[in-house]
Order: sequence, then structure tokens, then C-alpha cells
Amino acid sequence: MREATIAGLLRDGCDLLIRDVTVVDPGPPGSGRDALHILPRHDVAVRGRHIAGVLPTGAIPPAAARQVVDPPAGSALLPGLVNAHAHMAMVLFRGAAEDVPVESWFNEYIWPMESALTPDDVAWGARLAAIELLEGGVTTVADHYFAMDRIAEVVAESGLRAHLAWTMFGRDPVGELRQSEEFAQRWQGGAAGRITVWLGPHAPYTCPPPFLRQVAGAARRLGLGCHTHVAETASQVAWSLREHGMSPVRLLEAVGLMEGPLLCAHAVHVTDEEIRLLARRGAAVAHCPKTFLKLAAGIAPVVRMRCAGVTVALGTDGAASNNTLDLLEQMRLAALLQKHQGEDATALPVAEALALATCEGARALGQEGVLGQVAPGFLADLVVIRLDGAHVRPVHSVPAALVYAARASDVHAVVVDGRVVVEGGRIRTLDREVVLREVEARAQRLARREGRRPHQTYQA
Repeated sequence: MREATIAGLLRDGCDLLIRDVTVVDPGPPGSGRDALHILPRHDVAVRGRHIAGVLPTGAIPPAAARQVVDPPAGSALLPGLVNAHAHMAMVLFRGAAEDVPVESWFNEYIWPMESALTPDDVAWGARLAAIELLEGGVTTVADHYFAMDRIAEVVAESGLRAHLAWTMFGRDPVGELRQSEEFAQRWQGGAAGRITVWLGPHAPYTCPPPFLRQVAGAARRLGLGCHTHVAETASQVAWSLREHGMSPVRLLEAVGLMEGPLLCAHAVHVTDEEIRLLARRGAAVAHCPKTFLKLAAGIAPVVRMRCAGVTVALGTDGAASNNTLDLLEQMRLAALLQKHQGEDATALPVAEALALATCEGARALGQEGVLGQVAPGFLADLVVIRLDGAHVRPVHSVPAALVYAARASDVHAVVVDGRVVVEGGRIRTLDREVVLREVEARAQRLARREGRRPHQTYQA
């Protein structure tokens, strides 16, 4: 098989050759802590949008490639990182709501500021987020926000891959659903196939149950998944029990949202019975540990979820509750918090942590078998991380260096859909200076909260 691959690449050439890296491949989703494949001194050949070969360095001469990426010695290559829950445009509010309880965070800061957002604001915020995501090695993001047409345009422009869900609260059920359905018609499969559209009911504590039933029906009719916030805080669970007589997870099942693909952001406060329900229904969880820490929301039971068969991916949430979109930081926190919470130093080992950031993210978004592995036939979404910094060396274990020492600033190159979008640590698709100027100007206006009414009320 390898000889045939080499012969084909020598005969036909390739579009891109990434040379002399340590390939770190978490393996197929769900395969556990022993699935990590490490291939020192290998090259990755890309033809069109797909990986064509993973071969020992030197098997394919650079002259056979139309473009060559030659990273610093000792660099690691892994599947592109997957950010399974984000609000890209919220970079506009980075640092604007600090050291306040979650109720104040929503009602007195974030939602009043969001009420002043224009579609242009959202677009410029999304551009800044796209720069941060791509330069940090994230190739796919699941975004949940407003003015989603503008975000889709930014995704197309930047080279990102994205799952996009237009946030709905159910205040205008017919209008909001129509808006999301029309968005799906315009953008499903857009950006040369890099955009996937899901429906985005905000949460069972903001959307009335009849509206959630309508969303579930629309999702089945349109063949779309749903992306929503679930059980972020203990107070949300208590409110749901008072108002609906059931927990948020049970409510999602009751209204039919578990009958199709479902991505549950957070799921911090879930019982073992609810974890088994999520597993049985095939619902995935996007775990956002830094947000949980910052808003004192608790620590999600990731190890228990994974043991029960729930797909768990990593997300950053928005920069207003995280301050960065650094998925490497989320991966590190996820592993450390599970060890701390369970008082078990063996919990969530490096192989599993890397899987959460890559192949499990692909699985959570319904793209396992397509994304999340460094193997022939998979889409060429790849990140090269240099390991030559003083904060990383010496490297006794490449996987451990990636999980516990590497930083977003160590990202050297990023490939999405076979296209190099970051090289030398800098984005090639967007003008960062123009984006930074626009965002700074808009952020000053948006930060003024006086006299603004929040566009929603946090009642839990």
C-alpha cells in the first residue's frame, strides 16, 4: 500500500508537502487512551482537499510538490483543532465583564452590550476571532450567535471551516425559525463545502418548551442538527425543576430535540442517569472549562461522561467569559480539572486530551470519518506546532509537550481544506492591522452600557 502511494505521488505529484514533522494522530473517535499514533520524521502530502499520503521523510522529493511547508526542526503535526462551542463576535467584549456573578454577567453586562450590536459589528468581531482561531491552530469552529449571514461571509473569507447556528430565543417563533431556515438554504454547504448549518435554540431556560418543540420539528424536516446551551449552572437546573418539573436535559428529551443530532454546550450539572440518557440518544457535549472556572459554574464530569459513551469535545465559549479562543489552553485545563476533581492523577491522560481537541470534536459535529485524523482520504485540515521554545524543551514526550507546554503562539502553520491559511504563525487570508483598527473603534462604543435594556433576561 505504501509503495503504491509513493509511486502515485511520484508519478502525479501533490499540491502540498509538509516536511519532516512528528505526526501525532489521535486515531478514530471513541478509541480511548491507547489510540495515539506517533510517527517521527514523516511528511504529509496533500492533493486537492485531501491527505494523499503520510510517509517517511524523503520518500517524496520536494520537487514533486507545488508548495512545500518546511517547519522548524522537531515540529509536530496533528489534525486541525476543533472548537465545538464558541461565540466568535464576542471578542468585542473581551475583558468587559470581570469578577461578577453569572446573573450580573448576563443581565448587567453582556446582554445590554449585545443589544447595541450591528451586523457590521458582528462581522468585524468575527474577523478578529477568525484570526485568533486560525493562528491558534483551530481549523473548525461551531459558532452560535446573531447576524449569522455576516459570520458566514467571514468564514468564507478567512478559510475557516464552521458549523453555524443562528441564536434563537423564541420571542418571535415564526420569524426566528424562518430566519434560520432561510439562512440554512443560503449557506448549507457554502464556502466550498466548509460551512454546515445547524439550528441554534439558545437554551431550555430562555426558550419556551413549545418553541423548542417547533425547533425539533424543523430540525427533523430540514435534516439539521441542533446546538444549544444546557445545564451551565446549578441555579439553571433548580429553575427548570421549579418551572417545568424536570431538569434541562430531560426537557430537551421531552420536546424532541434528542431525536436528531444534538450538541449540548456545557452540561456541567448532570446526573449519572442524565449522562446515560445523553449517551443513549447520541447527544454530544462541548466542554468549556475556562468559562466554568471564571463564572464559578462548577466542573463538568467529563470522565464519567466518556466512560458512559458520551462524545465530549472542547469549546472556548465566547471571549467575554474566557478572554481567549485558545483551544490548547482548554485542552490543558480539561485534563488538569478532571485529575483535580477526581483526585486521580491518571484521569484524562494526554492521548484522551488530544482526542477531545481533534477527533472527538469532529465526532461531536457529525464529521467523524472525514475530519480529525492524519490519514489518507481525510480532509486536509492540519496544524503544525513548533516545539523549539524554551518553555517546551527538552521534549521527552511530544504528546505531553502539546498538552501541557505548547501555546497558541507556537502554531507555525495551519492548513484548511488543503489550503495553507497560516504560515510562520501569521494568517494569510485576512489583514490583521485593518481588523484590529476596526474592532478597537467599535469596542469603545459597545462597552457603554448606560441606558441600554438587555435583549434577554437571565432568570435562573
